[in-house]
Amino acid sequence: MSGPAPRKVVLAAGGTGGHMFPAQALARELLDRGIEVALITDRRGGGFGAELPQVDTYRISAGGVTGGGPLRKLKGAMSLVIGFFQARRIVRDLGADAVVGFGGYPSVPTVLAGSRAGLRVVLHDQNAVIGLANRVLASRAHGIATSFAEVRGLRPHERRKLVVTGNPVRPAIADLGNRPYGAPGPDDDVLIFIMGGSLGAQVFNEVVPAAIHRLPERQRQRIKVTQQVRGEVLDSVAASYRESGVEAELAGFFDDVPERLARAHLVICRAGGSTIAELANAGRPAILVPYPHHADKQQLANAQALSEAGGGWVLQQGSLTPEALAERLGSLLANPALLARAAQCSAAFAERDAARRLADLVCAAEQSNGGHGPDDAAEREAAA
Repeated sequence: MSGPAPRKVVLAAGGTGGHMFPAQALARELLDRGIEVALITDRRGGGFGAELPQVDTYRISAGGVTGGGPLRKLKGAMSLVIGFFQARRIVRDLGADAVVGFGGYPSVPTVLAGSRAGLRVVLHDQNAVIGLANRVLASRAHGIATSFAEVRGLRPHERRKLVVTGNPVRPAIADLGNRPYGAPGPDDDVLIFIMGGSLGAQVFNEVVPAAIHRLPERQRQRIKVTQQVRGEVLDSVAASYRESGVEAELAGFFDDVPERLARAHLVICRAGGSTIAELANAGRPAILVPYPHHADKQQLANAQALSEAGGGWVLQQGSLTPEALAERLGSLLANPALLARAAQCSAAFAERDAARRLADLVCAAEQSNGGHGPDDAAEREAAA
């Protein structure tokens, strides 16, 4: 059963791209439906800027309560309390009808304020393990939108709120689903795109050039590398590739990631929720190296989900040696059908139209488990 659509929705998100990208995609979809949107974040959150100037941004106090000593945790807790009263005033003054939390500390006081005001509350999580903020808020939510069919970190009764909407991606990434993957022929160049997060990953700078150097010369000559590299080590990484005779384009940041994904035959990257969604929407195979220092191993769970679907291969950082990576690369270059099959599986793994489905959940009067919710078997398994 559906009721009237909300007139104004407040989005709450931390300042990282993993939170902001899906929030921005939802904002665009809601605006297209004639619904007003406001964003609440903290001082790190840059807002949606010129892309969505009609979305007003409000900043509240928000601090972490994990890690560090007792004093830091106390300061974080006090910051969240202050943020709650700030968010309560903003939500009231805006006359909001619904609140959507995307994770990060700013979402905690904002969602709590919306819940206390009796508003519809929806949470979105991009990972296969529910993040801390969303775990804290799950009992307050009317619906919990997820990016994976299987998620961990919720209690059995909270799982009944799950709806698989997918993780919204940028339109330029979504459009890549219409561009077929072309596997390299036996003598074709092989384009490898290496992403390591917003600042690059040092392990890639060290291991990938060394692994490629170990490949037979005939395979090395076919490889062309595009790699995200921090500025202070860019020269040394470039020298490593030159020594191997490999053509490499290196930069600290690429502003044309969609086009580079479109050209790539293989991606080597971390396994954040946004990265997994972009790979799947683009239909590109990947060697996934999860960030190893998250306490709940979110990226490992993300990577395993895509790998189990056939869309990539997981190499954990502890076992990511030049020898292990060279063995994997050599096998893929010798058998391009493996790349083509993984590209097909990656594309099949994508949850497309995620922004539309998430907006449908936000606008629904009641959350239903029909269609894309967890089935009875999964519920019984969770309860067990």
